[in-house]
Amino acid sequence: MSEIKNLNPVCIWKNFYALTQVPRPSGHLEKVQQFLLDFAKEAGVEAFKDPADNIVMRKPASPGMEKKKGVILQAHMDMVPQKTPESTHNFETDPIQPWIDGEWVKAKGTTLGADNGLGVAAIMAVMEDKTLKHGPVEALITADEETGMFGANALPAGELNGDILMNLDSETWGKFVIGSAGGVNVTATLDYKEVETDADDAAVKVTVKGLRGGHSGLEIHEGRGNANKLLVRLVREAIEECEARLASWQGGNMRNAIPFKAEAVLTLPKENVEALKELAQDWLEDFTDEYKGIESGIEVICEDVETPKMEVPVEIQDNLINAIYGCHDGVIRMIPSYPSVVETSSNLAIINIGEGKALLKILARSSREDMKDYVVKTLESCFNMAGMKVETAGSYGGWDPNPDSEILHLLLKEYKELFNADGIIQVDHAGLECSIILGKYPHLDVVSFGPTMKSPHTTTERALIATVEPFWTLLKKTLEDIPEK
Repeated sequence: MSEIKNLNPVCIWKNFYALTQVPRPSGHLEKVQQFLLDFAKEAGVEAFKDPADNIVMRKPASPGMEKKKGVILQAHMDMVPQKTPESTHNFETDPIQPWIDGEWVKAKGTTLGADNGLGVAAIMAVMEDKTLKHGPVEALITADEETGMFGANALPAGELNGDILMNLDSETWGKFVIGSAGGVNVTATLDYKEVETDADDAAVKVTVKGLRGGHSGLEIHEGRGNANKLLVRLVREAIEECEARLASWQGGNMRNAIPFKAEAVLTLPKENVEALKELAQDWLEDFTDEYKGIESGIEVICEDVETPKMEVPVEIQDNLINAIYGCHDGVIRMIPSYPSVVETSSNLAIINIGEGKALLKILARSSREDMKDYVVKTLESCFNMAGMKVETAGSYGGWDPNPDSEILHLLLKEYKELFNADGIIQVDHAGLECSIILGKYPHLDVVSFGPTMKSPHTTTERALIATVEPFWTLLKKTLEDIPEK
């Protein structure tokens, strides 16, 4: 693992390795905040934690470059905590274990945290390098981006001084993002009174797992399986054909990750247990065929478990199953003017049912406010018919593209001169904090770029080593050539 620190450019990889040793799952950022403050003190740059729990750093201009426009380098400090079923990793206490696999850096049994650790590492490299030439530079390292962009949403007005925002949270080298989708969290809840399970019934835990999962913004268009949506098909037929009853359901754990595992405990007459297991095997064959070429490791597992004392009443159970079945998941529409980019989608991310409470969480995204409202009302209609209470939170608007951006055209020029290739202008379906920051600082000229990463928000997350050095070269050259005010 220490070999990671010796990759080129060393200034980024050593900082990234240091970050992997500091626990920083969303919602538990005290250790990484202190780590960043200690780093800034050692580097000799001003730093503080603001009221939104963001870390802000400031580095003065190089001698003779004081008149240049100020640049804000922006990334987020938190990472998505996903691990393989066999992993015993504790994200709140244990370091990530990165390793080199050919041309990629990966993590053993967990997410890597390159999203957005490589962006933070690049900011650290800028802050500590005394040889770089640049105008005034600020760093905005935001808190809890992955769970609701809370740091950006609570960013105080008047805190930042820069003229240009370079977001370092994009995942394809050579592409320069100038727009992204907005999003909103939709939560449906229902309290119910449990009923006693038939004392003569058996219980089986049915698990759908082995799916690829993925980022619900970047990979929602790939048609990957959603474990919750697969499981509901099996559960509904088990209710209809095997006299099964629902006792509990747990599926997914992050609002912006496509769920790769879901499980439900079903009770049923003992004489129907074998029929349920045969049904599960039939569904496994269907799922395997249905997702051929997309998913390769689907598993459907039935385990005999102790019969729970209580279960969901029939009328509530049927309403919940219908709601889960009817809830839209996946792409709704592509952008008409950019037909390769998703405009509107929803991700049925989390389901928790049991002990008298049902909770479903969906992340709806759209680059159009009217379509975002449409998908929210679609979901509300579905869950209202099941008698559920629906609430929204964490809404953020889309980032409208500005093709005339001065910083965009400077980056494209530098990219062409450095690498003899044309950069690609892109609009992303994934949500970026740029839209929220622009709402507070509308004068900013904004662009997003970064090295190549694959499958963020999954245990197969990986960073392409060969793209980090040119990313650093471009960042340095652009900082040096920022125009004057």
